[in-house]
Amino acid sequence: MDESERRHRLRTTFEDVAEDYDRARPGYPTAVFDDLAELASLDRGSRILEIGCGTGKATVPLAERGFDVVCVELGEQLAGVARAKLASFPNADVVHARFETWDAPSAPFDAVVSFTAFHWIDPDVRYEKPARLLRENGVLGVVGSHHALPEPRAGFWLDVQDDYAAVTPEILTDPPPHPDDVPDLGDEIEASRRFRNMAVRRYLWEVRYTADEYIAVLDTYSGHRALGDERRARLYERIRARIAAEPEQTVTKTYLTTLNVAERL
Repeated sequence: MDESERRHRLRTTFEDVAEDYDRARPGYPTAVFDDLAELASLDRGSRILEIGCGTGKATVPLAERGFDVVCVELGEQLAGVARAKLASFPNADVVHARFETWDAPSAPFDAVVSFTAFHWIDPDVRYEKPARLLRENGVLGVVGSHHALPEPRAGFWLDVQDDYAAVTPEILTDPPPHPDDVPDLGDEIEASRRFRNMAVRRYLWEVRYTADEYIAVLDTYSGHRALGDERRARLYERIRARIAAEPEQTVTKTYLTTLNVAERL
């Protein structure tokens, strides 16, 4: 299986757990939307295209700010959840389509945005198509979500690597990096020759999870969804036991959210 086939297969795994995804996944800090609006000079009525809206985690805050939002979502079930959440917003439209082949309207957008979905887009069109859909000096806003460890330390986030090594070595990764070691998309954006990277913002925040809550989050990750049921159950059993051994039987996960805002050339 080549990289393109693997990426397409993994990005469809969220469709199996649309409702669970909406319940388990956290949203985004309010400051992300405030900064996006300021940096991109967006006002009420600005036309925004969102790539890969999922269940609308970011779409609702965008619609609440009065932007006219068109969302393109690959997953039919995910799009359905998003539509239900956006039913009271006449300024938001969810389209079930593959962004790479979607027939976009002729009127250009003021901004194209993507929240934790941009990396799923085929590299050949990842920057070319957004640039083509934007008005002159239109803006691309890309938000990424990362797991980070502000302070290197022993404990759950390091020890849990043993569970992955024992059950699912193919998705074993290094322990979460320090926030300062997590790159943004600035270099990639500049290399595209389609955009000028205008600004980068970084947001560090935490969520405390019980075992059930954390397993629910893991069960929405593409790599975990791709595992067979038996091995996924064994992995989750080990992780539950590890969380049960924590002093408060919870784990606190540090998220780093990155925002790149770039102007179309």
